[in-house]
Amino acid sequence: MNENFQPPCACSEHVDNTAVKRRQLIRIGAATCAAVAFGQLRAQSAAARPTSGDLFVSDEEEKDPVGVKAADLIIGMPMLVYPFDPVSKVIRNDSRLNKVVLVKVNEADMDEATKQRSAGGVLAFSAVCTHQACDAKTWLPNDKALVCFCHASKFLVFEGGSVASGPAPRALPMLPLKLQGDELAVAAPFTSPPGGAVK
Repeated sequence: MNENFQPPCACSEHVDNTAVKRRQLIRIGAATCAAVAFGQLRAQSAAARPTSGDLFVSDEEEKDPVGVKAADLIIGMPMLVYPFDPVSKVIRNDSRLNKVVLVKVNEADMDEATKQRSAGGVLAFSAVCTHQACDAKTWLPNDKALVCFCHASKFLVFEGGSVASGPAPRALPMLPLKLQGDELAVAAPFTSPPGGAVK
């Protein structure tokens, strides 16, 4: 008989090692699935439309967002921003349709309907022109209007973003605001879907 021959092990040590390896593989697989799912949720969150309670960050920021305050804005100087989730810190900038223009105005110029959608003298509109999706971000103080730089569509901020002139087929959607402490926050969804003929 061969002295080096060893019969297959049926001992508990072999069974335990196999079980341990199986549990390790299951844990690794579960962790991988969780990481993929988290990445997908984060991507979906970054593309999701603004949600009540979202704060705003400059459109140039890409990480570590800090909420914009009403006091940060100057009357007649629009600011381009994206909403972000204050809990996860995910900036919703994976969709251009989430770009928002904030404009501070004299509250005395607002009618009651406009006041209800404002906070701290600030109004928010989709920054995406409803014509061909260029940025509508230029402020005309005499007209109290936002203008698209591509084809000069003019939107009246005290009339719900209605079209005063130009080829835009519909009003610029408003985004109702509220204050969370001294930071501007989303109060409700866009008044109509953002975007233009070309998205």
